[in-house]
Amino acid sequence: MPEQMKRILAIALLLMIYSGVSAQIDGDILFGQDQVITIDLQFESSDYYTQLVNFYNAGANEYLGANLTITDQAGVQEFISVGVRFKGNSSFGHPGTKKSFKIDFNEFVSGQNYDGLKKLNFSNCFKDPSMMREKVFFDVCQAAGVPAPRTSFANVIMNGEAIGFYAVVEQIDDQFLDWRIQDDAGNLFKAGDNFGGGPGGGGSAADLFYYGNDQTSYADRYELNTNEDVNDWTDLIELIDFINNSSELEFESEIENHIELTEYLRSAALDMLFSNLDSYTGSARNYYIYHNSTSNRWEWIKWDGNESFGSYTNNAGNMISLALNYHNNTRPLLDNIFNNSVLYNKYLNEVCDLTENFFNSSYINLRIDELKVLIAEHVYADGNKMYSNANFDTNIESDIIAGGPGPGGTTYGLKSFVQSRSSFLANQNDCNVFTGIDNSINSRATIFPNPSSSLVNISWGYTAEMSISIFDIVGKQVYFQATQNTQDLTLDLSEYPKGIYLIRLAESNGHVSQQKLILQ
Repeated sequence: MPEQMKRILAIALLLMIYSGVSAQIDGDILFGQDQVITIDLQFESSDYYTQLVNFYNAGANEYLGANLTITDQAGVQEFISVGVRFKGNSSFGHPGTKKSFKIDFNEFVSGQNYDGLKKLNFSNCFKDPSMMREKVFFDVCQAAGVPAPRTSFANVIMNGEAIGFYAVVEQIDDQFLDWRIQDDAGNLFKAGDNFGGGPGGGGSAADLFYYGNDQTSYADRYELNTNEDVNDWTDLIELIDFINNSSELEFESEIENHIELTEYLRSAALDMLFSNLDSYTGSARNYYIYHNSTSNRWEWIKWDGNESFGSYTNNAGNMISLALNYHNNTRPLLDNIFNNSVLYNKYLNEVCDLTENFFNSSYINLRIDELKVLIAEHVYADGNKMYSNANFDTNIESDIIAGGPGPGGTTYGLKSFVQSRSSFLANQNDCNVFTGIDNSINSRATIFPNPSSSLVNISWGYTAEMSISIFDIVGKQVYFQATQNTQDLTLDLSEYPKGIYLIRLAESNGHVSQQKLILQ
């Protein structure tokens, strides 16, 4: 399926979900509308917390059984013997009993599910006074056509005790692949956890660096989450081999045969825009890659966005002024893209589109305000949260300096971060050349087809001396032709990289007209 059509279909599906129109996919009831559900877990033992901690410390991902009652906008549902386990790494340092956890509905009862979902993740919003960083980040990712888990919110009760307010995060599994990718037969790899020490830690960075053909060399960097019985990592190693060992020309010309490139460039751009460095860009964790068995290309899936909005600095300094091409030195996929002028311009195309349509105060502030109305009373009632009610209110609007019991330094405000980061980036990447351009050159001229994949026809309907210039996204002139005594022209642009261009027509009388041109 062509990338643009695939993105259109995915966005249309998400619009149906969030507008309340039934798309008949798993998770519609939970994620199809903004709501705060109630999770009421009843463990058999009063010592359940100690058991959960012991299971976590053992690092075996063992589940403890509990009966569960869920109350959502559709009503009350009861489940017997769901599996519960603590999860996370840095988030496990959340003070008190409010730990991140996972529920597996069919761990002990085969086929049991909630809203068609087999697993759900509950994030304790560690280091997040606003309690909505992950929700806002993933909502923007989805709206921009980038694969990411859906999210909601929940109040959690365990054995009659109110534990606190949580973000609910969709599991990346075959069900997610079914609705979002429309393919679930391929290999799904999760970037391993490269924290040193501690439960689940001790692994190495999922950096996509080539370590040879032996898949055991990658075992502590990635986790295979589908087709585990076959356990064949050949396709992953082939991808990594291509990324690291192809020539610059081979990489440029063949990357789209290996990866859904536009999708990945948008994903990488969103990490940059939100200074989300607890990702491949910085820490080399918190992502999935899926080998689509239909397209035979890899797709990048977001994960764990709780430290977006600059909450994880990766020792990179000020998150407002993070460079457009920032990344750790040993990130070969980004190295190859950023060091190639053609691919880097494609990346900048996506940056411009995202800043124009999504990463700006007008778009994001509206979503933040909607979510604050939804969750404020529940956040205030959370007696186990890391930060105060005042911190919650403040951090939505502006920075907190060494506030609350979390780590020192600056915790960026959601709205202030977007405003300041947008202003900084506007001075780094000139997208204004495309701002405010009319959909027609002038009343007597047309460009068609637009978008185009190769041939572009220009007709101005009267005989004139005309010069035609085309500029790329960064304002560099990439084409020029002067004509005399003609009324139209056909250009073959099939050799030009896909992306956004500006086509400018200048008449000998000094009249200039211009239009945005999309090559796909």
